[in-house]
Amino acid sequence: MPGARIAGGDRVTLRTVEREDVEFLQRASADPELRYPLGNPVRNREEFDVPDEDAGADRFLVCLEADDTDPGPPDADEVTPVGQVSVADADYKRPELGYWLVPEVHGEGYGTEAVSLVLDYVFREYDVPAVGAAAFDFNDASRGLLESLGFAEEGRMRAYMFVDGEHRDMVQYGLLREEWRSRDPDRA
Repeated sequence: MPGARIAGGDRVTLRTVEREDVEFLQRASADPELRYPLGNPVRNREEFDVPDEDAGADRFLVCLEADDTDPGPPDADEVTPVGQVSVADADYKRPELGYWLVPEVHGEGYGTEAVSLVLDYVFREYDVPAVGAAAFDFNDASRGLLESLGFAEEGRMRAYMFVDGEHRDMVQYGLLREEWRSRDPDRA
């Protein structure tokens, strides 16, 4: 069961990851439609950690909810987890975003909304000048998501990882605080 509500948008809610969510995370990450674009190995449940305050990463479940007005944990029949967004090294000078959604909801705009909510969270909670993210060169959807939110391509790590039978390039992106602010004049 997802934890406390951190942020909500028009269609998705971000909730803290709890121990009960490990089965969802493990099963989703084993799906080849996610595993290959992310470059992740298959992991069993024991290899998934639920972060604590000292873990150095903020991890959120991306959820669809029947009623997202309650700040506490939702009832099991009111929430559907559809992905995860994480922020590594958020208390450092350049946090790195990671994100994925289950294939059943790809192309519906949930990822863009979830990553946008996390960007707002990071720039409001942490005094950092920029946020980074990376995507494999073949992952057009992920690259398009980042570019639609104002991220600029900053570099490429050639033949970075062996994915699905081939060495693939990793494209590095960055978004400066000033760029984030300029996209919405109401941002602090």
